[in-house]
Amino acid sequence: MMEKKPELLVTPKNMEAVNRLFAAGADAIVIGEERYGLRLAGEFSRDDVKEATTIAHNQGKKVYVAMNALFHNEKVDELADYVQFLHEAGVDGITFGDPAVLMTVREVAPDMKLHWNTEQTATNWFTANYWGRKGAKRAVLAREINMDAIVEIKENAEVEIEVQVHGMTSMFQSKRTLIGNYMQFQGKNLSVEKRDKERNLHLFDPERNARYPIFEDENGTHIMSPNDICIIDELEEMIDAEVDSFKIDGLLKSTDYMETTTALYREAIDLCVTNRDEYEEHKEEYLNKLEEIQPENRKLDTGFFFKETVY
Repeated sequence: MMEKKPELLVTPKNMEAVNRLFAAGADAIVIGEERYGLRLAGEFSRDDVKEATTIAHNQGKKVYVAMNALFHNEKVDELADYVQFLHEAGVDGITFGDPAVLMTVREVAPDMKLHWNTEQTATNWFTANYWGRKGAKRAVLAREINMDAIVEIKENAEVEIEVQVHGMTSMFQSKRTLIGNYMQFQGKNLSVEKRDKERNLHLFDPERNARYPIFEDENGTHIMSPNDICIIDELEEMIDAEVDSFKIDGLLKSTDYMETTTALYREAIDLCVTNRDEYEEHKEEYLNKLEEIQPENRKLDTGFFFKETVY
């Protein structure tokens, strides 16, 4: 019996990465602009979005654009123009958390596919189906739920289900510019001090010996997890449950790293679907290969997949 193969979704940092990650076996990408999307691996202008969509569609692949930021009133008026552009560019879907995006899409591009993603609150099938009735075709599950919950949600969901299988995850976001405020308080020259992803700033917790990447952008301050999720050796249950999409998050990672990771997951997913015994034989090897390319101070772990749910 041939199982349904989940989509392999990745986040490239630039146009070069788009080509390389598709070649490595990605089925779909999430791109966008910092102005409208949260914690993207890179910045993609409107021209980039058009070009990426052409490249993807020529290969039978998909492009989703992130509009999952929280929009204050001053930005809401711009949304229609951006949605209209995405519609004309022919992108395959928009990721949203803020209902303002849903309302705008209804008005401007009613046939656009929507992915509901509120980061931490997509934790049950009832809510996923609620947004499904409002027009979402997919729910992006929170990273803080375990495998049993994921399988249960998939069994009861009327929408597609997307799960992050690899990479860092967001632990905290504030709309405030916390690093900037701190530096200002210290009397630092803000035009000189970089606070973006390139600066490689960390919060260090000596007790846990953990480094939390922290950066600031137009959407505020973001603190990321000290470890990367990796579930390449535990794909069976989610593939059997027919989870629709597996996401590898490329935030703060090089394209070389993403290329290797994408290729390994491509092989693992294909084997897990077509030849389970062979997958079982190879899965340790996949994990070892990924551990070899991990950046310093970033361990791999299984995230919340095997944590017990406490009510």
